Amino acid sequence: MRVAPSIIAGDQARLGAEVRAITEAGADLVHLDVMDGHFVPNLTLGPGVLKDLRPHTPLPFDVHLMLSNPGGFIDAFVEAGASRIAIHVEVPDLDPVLRRIAERGVQAGLALNPPTPWQDVIPWLGRVDFLLVMTVHPGFYGQALIPDALDKIPPLKQHMDALGRRIPIMVDGGVDPRNIARIAGAGADEVVAGSAVFRSPDYREAIAALREVRS
Repeated sequence: MRVAPSIIAGDQARLGAEVRAITEAGADLVHLDVMDGHFVPNLTLGPGVLKDLRPHTPLPFDVHLMLSNPGGFIDAFVEAGASRIAIHVEVPDLDPVLRRIAERGVQAGLALNPPTPWQDVIPWLGRVDFLLVMTVHPGFYGQALIPDALDKIPPLKQHMDALGRRIPIMVDGGVDPRNIARIAGAGADEVVAGSAVFRSPDYREAIAALREVRS
């Protein structure tokens, strides 16, 4: 299990130090939640913050764009240091956005919200490098995991196997040591962890507890 701590749950006054701390604690990626106040009811960081954080870690920047118009920001986030970018399948006109991500040489992902059927990503499976299954309604960290959202993972895996395509599936929302075995059992390859890491007194132990789970 690869673990991507989400810095939205870190101390916003010392994000550079938080990024260095999770790097030293063994994180696999740094997850950055980008919200526009329109697609989701919250505002968070922009590309300038990514650019400032980039020197603080060699880890990949896993950028989740919760934006109504993600196409207008791909270049800015790539130039700021994004390693991979997830956009939402619920956003219209995905084709040019996915094409632009690929043209810029970073990995493209598709995220789907809890109410969204898993079948909605099928037309795009040949175009993306990872999937992001939301197990909370996006917008705020600290919510409880919605267990039914995990039911999307097995059929997605089966469909990818039938296509001869295997890409990682990341779970985002409410991940903690109490439910990580269930998440792993559903077939997730990666998890986003906010409160589970940043509210722990020991980031290394918190990350290890999620990574070493057995389904």
